[in-house]
Amino acid sequence: MDTNKSNNISIKVEGITCANCELNIRKELKKIGLKDVNIDISTGYVEFHSKDKTSTNLAISKIKKLGYKVIEDDISDEKKSLLTSIEKKFWFCLVFTTPLLLAMLLPFDLLHNDIFQLILTIPVFAVGVWHFGGSAFKSLRSGYTNMDVLIFMGTTAAFIYSLTGTIYGMGHQYMFYETSASIITIVLLGNMLEQRSVKKTTGAIDELARKQKTTAKRILTEESNTKKEKIEEVDAELIKNGEYLLVNTGDTIPVDGEIYHGFGSIDESMISGESLPVDKTKGDKVIGGTVLLSGNIRIKATATGKDTVLSQIIELVKNAQKDKPKLQNLADKISSVFVPIVFVIALLTIISWYFFAGLEFKDSLMRGVAVLVIACPCALGLAIPTAVVVGLGRTAKTGILFRKGSVFDKFSMIEKIVFDKTGTLTTGNFNIKNFEYFGKDKQFVTNILYNLEKHSSHPIAKAIVEKLRGDDLIEFDKIEEIKGVGIKAADNDNNTYVAGSYKVASHLTDDDSHNIYILMNNQLIGWLDIEDDIKQGAKETIDYFKSKGIETILLSGDKEDKCKEIANTLGIEKVYSEKLPDEKFQIIEELSSKYKIAMVGDGINDAPALSKAFLGISMSDATQVAVKSAEVVLLKGNMNLLSKSFSLSKTTFRTIKENLFWAFFYNVMAIPLAVAGFLSPMIAALAMALSDIIVILNSLRLKTRRLR
Repeated sequence: MDTNKSNNISIKVEGITCANCELNIRKELKKIGLKDVNIDISTGYVEFHSKDKTSTNLAISKIKKLGYKVIEDDISDEKKSLLTSIEKKFWFCLVFTTPLLLAMLLPFDLLHNDIFQLILTIPVFAVGVWHFGGSAFKSLRSGYTNMDVLIFMGTTAAFIYSLTGTIYGMGHQYMFYETSASIITIVLLGNMLEQRSVKKTTGAIDELARKQKTTAKRILTEESNTKKEKIEEVDAELIKNGEYLLVNTGDTIPVDGEIYHGFGSIDESMISGESLPVDKTKGDKVIGGTVLLSGNIRIKATATGKDTVLSQIIELVKNAQKDKPKLQNLADKISSVFVPIVFVIALLTIISWYFFAGLEFKDSLMRGVAVLVIACPCALGLAIPTAVVVGLGRTAKTGILFRKGSVFDKFSMIEKIVFDKTGTLTTGNFNIKNFEYFGKDKQFVTNILYNLEKHSSHPIAKAIVEKLRGDDLIEFDKIEEIKGVGIKAADNDNNTYVAGSYKVASHLTDDDSHNIYILMNNQLIGWLDIEDDIKQGAKETIDYFKSKGIETILLSGDKEDKCKEIANTLGIEKVYSEKLPDEKFQIIEELSSKYKIAMVGDGINDAPALSKAFLGISMSDATQVAVKSAEVVLLKGNMNLLSKSFSLSKTTFRTIKENLFWAFFYNVMAIPLAVAGFLSPMIAALAMALSDIIVILNSLRLKTRRLR
């Protein structure tokens, strides 16, 4: 069991095998007032928000009463014990079931002796009662039904019928011991294979988590490159902010940090999805979990533990797994009524064949048992969670983060995609094209502009600060950033200064062709022209969405002529220019009332629009406000990831629908075959187990499935 300061409880539960299990646990926990209940069938974790330890203990008690086992040991040991438990039960049952199955092929008298078969069946049936019966009884006692109810009823019916025949000496026509034993053994085999397969679906996240578990070479003195320097090797978890670390060629960088000495080539593919290494030197940031391919560097730790980029990525992906696509609601509704309906169908099958069709009771019973077994809705419960987990893992490894699992169906539905310009379609690496000044010397105007823009978070302001260097520090009494317009300040002598778009100087000049206007005491003292390069991959991204029938729109605060120039170059169909943040919000709101809109942007200006859009997409090198406002984050600001994220979403959503077909329509088609007598109980058990494996394997195909 895992807890944290916010009382979010996470516990591992054994026996959650179907959507009914999930629904039953959720209902019981909500009855006792627990909030934010989340159950992950693919991993077996139950999470909820608990007020205190009493509430947590009550929740654990409720889960146990439903027939599930709560595992409170270390996670790694618990996984091993869970697999070992299932494996032991399966191999134990297989030893006794094999002779019963051989009796169907070999003529040896002993194998056909009813007492001998009873002796072989009793241990297997005891395991079935222990494994399935206990869960079924507790589930029914709580007023719910789960998959184990169907399995237990089917195997018990076959066993009791056979036992009755043995007690009263009714002959071989009453011997169906192999049916009871084989169903139990085959279902255990299915559970074992299912658990092994499900474990593979979480491989991508496990791989990221393993990168956190590394060692660090901690430098015990601050000085570098000295013979007195002492280094100790410790777990990365023990490193604190501000400590100094040595990273050699081939080492995994243990924590986030900044290089203060040396240079090297770093593999950041697990963060950005880019296979090419990145060269870094003094002053550059490095990310924990990435690998130093060549070189030697010394870094100062800037983020450790849960604050590192890697930890935040893992947390984002785990949170996304909790959010369900809309199709999950359909699957949940079906599962909630499926088991009772199947029980009624099985009962009607027995009655109809025996009383109305004149079939012998043993044959009617076997058909009813086959219905119970074939209809187990395990695959239905696994259909969506396994696909979502694999899909989220692949997107994370590709350099894309989805904040919610519902993004998969959202992305599939978008009709129009809206792009911001600066920092999204363009690089944001601006060059000064022209700088003019009036009434003041160049250095004075440069100094004013530099000191104003260094207080702004806008990409253009950052570029200006990098390109210009003001000699004198100006102390401003008051600084105000006007979103979408510019920045305003006043000094100790009551001089006012403004740097911004044409809106700040429209009353002073008719020339609106410049990017930045500089005012002092309401007088125009200069203007600046800059140019921005189109981002690599922008044209291909626009062409891709147009090929999918999705209209592309440019929405920017920049001037109309510059926006149209970018739009014409990239082939964007519609342009909204010179829009303030509130105007951007209104445009997205208006478009969203008619269409499913995706908004791609970065910067504070885009945050309201990103939040309002049907789907908000942000570049990871954007401001934190924009990143937190978006549901999709493209790491490293790579435009090529946008089309890839769309394609991955479509592919994952298609996989979910394929899984639901195998899980639901498979049952719909198979039940009539069982009712008609075309499926024996043993074949039904094999088919039921096979449906689970097919669903999981289809989800695993997402790891390598070709994108379109």
